[in-house]
Amino acid sequence: MIKKRSITIQGHRTSISLEEPFWNILQNIAAHRCLSISSLVQIIDQDRECGLSSALRLFVLAELVQKNAGNTTTTEPLNR
Repeated sequence: MIKKRSITIQGHRTSISLEEPFWNILQNIAAHRCLSISSLVQIIDQDRECGLSSALRLFVLAELVQKNAGNTTTTEPLNR
């Protein structure tokens, strides 16, 4: 279920519509980086090329992909 949240970035109030799992992961990333959620969203907002909610989803996805790539332990080539 998508939940709408209000947040302040660069002194302006804006709304973000995100599914709960994306919001939870975003909060975890912010905490891990010792940032407020607003600060992390502001960083993401600076480089976005789409709507803010979509940019946040793409950011979370990229973080998960990067984390998963770091956890890969296989030494076998992918092409057999």
